[in-house]
Amino acid sequence: MTEKVNIQDLVEKQRKFYKEGNTLDYIFRLNSLKKLHEAIKNNEYKIYEALEQDLHKSEFESYMTEIGIVLEEIRTHINNLSKWMKDKKVISPISQFPSKSFIHSEPFGVCLIMSPWNYPFQLTMAPLIGAISGGNCAVLKPSAYSRKTSELIKNIIEKIFPPEYISVVLGSREENSELLNQKFDFIFFTGSINVGKLVMKKASDNLTPLILELGGKSPVIIDDTADISLSAKRVAFGKCVNAGQTCIAPDYVFVKKNKKEEFINEYKKNINEFFPNNDYKDFPKIINEKHFNRIKSLIDKEKVIFGGEYSDSTMSIFPTLVEENDLNSPVMSEEIFGPILPIITYEKIEECIDYINSKSKPLALYLFTNDKYTEKRIIQSCSFGGGCVNDTIVHFADSKIGFGGVGESGMGRYHGENSFDAFTHKKGILKKSNILDLKMRYHPYNKKKLDLIKKFLK
Repeated sequence: MTEKVNIQDLVEKQRKFYKEGNTLDYIFRLNSLKKLHEAIKNNEYKIYEALEQDLHKSEFESYMTEIGIVLEEIRTHINNLSKWMKDKKVISPISQFPSKSFIHSEPFGVCLIMSPWNYPFQLTMAPLIGAISGGNCAVLKPSAYSRKTSELIKNIIEKIFPPEYISVVLGSREENSELLNQKFDFIFFTGSINVGKLVMKKASDNLTPLILELGGKSPVIIDDTADISLSAKRVAFGKCVNAGQTCIAPDYVFVKKNKKEEFINEYKKNINEFFPNNDYKDFPKIINEKHFNRIKSLIDKEKVIFGGEYSDSTMSIFPTLVEENDLNSPVMSEEIFGPILPIITYEKIEECIDYINSKSKPLALYLFTNDKYTEKRIIQSCSFGGGCVNDTIVHFADSKIGFGGVGESGMGRYHGENSFDAFTHKKGILKKSNILDLKMRYHPYNKKKLDLIKKFLK
C-alpha cells in the first residue's frame, strides 16, 4: 500500500529548498546529474524487469528506447552544462551606448513533471534531466498504468535525492487532480491531447508556463522515387517499436498507387523477417484491457491485408496491415496507438498535402522520397512537430534538433540544450555604463532632441 503524501506540504518544502538557493550552483547540478546516471546504471536490470512486467518489453528494446536514450541525454547535459549556464553576451543597440547586454538563464523554481505509461522510464527521466540541469526542484508524477516502473522510479529517486529537492508522487486521478491544484512554477506534461487540455486549463489558473508533449495521427508518405523495400522495412520498424504504442509511431501510410503492391509485399516480408515463424516473444503487449479492447475494435477483418491476429489472454495485438479507402472510418478518426497500419493510395502528392492539412497538425511526419523537390514541398507545405526523410521515429534520438509538437500535438521543445532552455527563464540584462549619460532622453523634450533621437532610432 502506497503511503499517502501530503502534496501541498511537499510543494511548500520544495519551494523553501529552492528559495534557499540550494539548486543554483553548477557543482550541485552536475553532481545531481552524475548521481542519477550512476543510479540508472546500478538499477539497469531492475528497470528491464519492471518494463517487462508493465509492457512485456525485451531487454534490447528497453535499452534502445528507454535506458540508453536517458543515459545519453544525461551525458550530454554533464558535458555541456557549464557552457549552457554561462551568461550569453549579445550586442547592445547603439541607442544604449555605452552598455553591455547579456542573457542569464535562471531556473523556474518548483516544477511538476507528469509522464505517460508507454515509455514510462524514458519519458519521466528525460524531462527530469532538464529540470536538474536547469537548477529546479521537481515533483514527478509517473503513470498509474505502468505501476512496476513507476514504483521503481520512486525507489531510485528516494535513494539519491531528498524529497525537498526531487520527489515522486504515485497514484491516479485523485493525485493528478491534487497536484494540478498546486501552484507550480513550471509544468511539463506528456500524454494524451484530452488530458493535455485539462492540464493547460489548470495551469492557466496560476498563469503557470508549461510544455505539452501530446500526440496525433502521424502520417507517412511514400512516393514512386523511394526505395520501397527499405521504406517498408523502416515503416515496419517504427510501427512495431513498443507495439505501436508510441506518440510518433507511423499512424497511416500514403503510398503512390503504382507502388502499392510492392509496398504491401515488402511490408509483409519484413514483418516475417522480424518475427520468423510468428515468434512474437519479444513483441510488447498492450498496456491494459481498456486499450487492448479499443485497438482490437479498430481491426476491420474485411480490410485486413496482413495480420489481424490478437491474443485476449496476453493482451497482445500483432502487426496488422489494412487497406483503407474510407478516410472517415474509425481507424482514420483517432490516433491508433497500436500495431495496426492503414495503407491509402494516391495519384498526386497534392492529395496527401490536402488531407494532412485538413486535420490537426501531427506530432511527426515521415516522407520517403529521393526527389528533392518533393522533400522541400512537403516540409514547407505541411505543419508538423518534426520527422524524418527516408526513416521513421529516429529523429526523437537526435538531441541537437530538439523534439516537440505544434498545435494539438503539443507546444514547447526538449532534448539536449532544448531541455535546459525549456526549464529555464531567459532573463535579459542591459548593464549601462556610468561614464556617459546622454541628456537627450530626459525632460524637457524639444524639437532638437527629437531630431537627435530619430538619428538613433530609425
